[in-house]
Amino acid sequence: MKKENQTNTISLVGFLIAFVGAILFSTKAIIVKKAFYNVHVDALTLLALRMLFSLPFYLVIAFTISSNKSNKRMTGKEWLAIIALGIFGYYLSSLFDFIGLQYISAGLERLILFLYPSFAVILNALFFKEKIKKVHVWALLISYIGIGIAYFGELKMDTSNPNFYWGSFLIFLCAITYAAYIAGSGQMIAKVGASKFTAYALLCSTAGVFLHYIFRGKYEALQGGFDLWWYGILLALIATVIPTFMLSSALKKIGANNVAIISSIGPVSTILQAHFFLGEPIFTEQIIGTILVLVGVLLLSVKPKKLLAA
Repeated sequence: MKKENQTNTISLVGFLIAFVGAILFSTKAIIVKKAFYNVHVDALTLLALRMLFSLPFYLVIAFTISSNKSNKRMTGKEWLAIIALGIFGYYLSSLFDFIGLQYISAGLERLILFLYPSFAVILNALFFKEKIKKVHVWALLISYIGIGIAYFGELKMDTSNPNFYWGSFLIFLCAITYAAYIAGSGQMIAKVGASKFTAYALLCSTAGVFLHYIFRGKYEALQGGFDLWWYGILLALIATVIPTFMLSSALKKIGANNVAIISSIGPVSTILQAHFFLGEPIFTEQIIGTILVLVGVLLLSVKPKKLLAA
């Protein structure tokens, strides 16, 4: 009896950690949009500041892991895989995301971005020979119908925006590159471990962002004052480092499928925050589209046996 209560307590703690972590992740688009409005910073500078303030935490993790006696040295192929996934993950996907957010609403950004699980399923089938089941096909169909409804509803609301399609395309690319990171990470985590993979992949992403920023050669934006740096700190801590550790902890406590289900709160959280903090409208097509996307993601995430066990 005591053991059962302890399990329930751990499950509740895991749920709360995953729930709060997902909501913190969903603040990213809100912080980015506020920065664009208030300090008129460009996307690459803001992304560079995000990675700059995140860097110390991941350096500590990487150093701790590498100093451990049980740590195994990675092979050349493993290093290449981590570098490639790091470039796809928090460099290219974040860059596409930040630039795209200049042109479309935070609510639509989160809905398009939330297609990444469906893209991950397709990539796993193409490159890792994982079978696409009927439930996956239905999930993909429902998700894309939901995005279509929300998209055309948003288009009617934002008729004067000349960059609407370009911004949407960039977020679509963000979802694809992030899906590549997720699909590949599943293979690499099994080989090197979750903490080690995450730390090294993020260090590679940071290197990519810094090199891009240095080669671009425009540093004037960094003189924007404390407000600009404050947004960088918020992005790093509130929308990156803290939720990364929280979801990693939740994965250990309640498992990947439960975390994926709880993380479905992300689009809803972003839409509500965008309404209250950015003044973005909530409209019928957006609500219908959001519900359909969430249903699709849940179909991709939930395994029937686990549902029965729960």
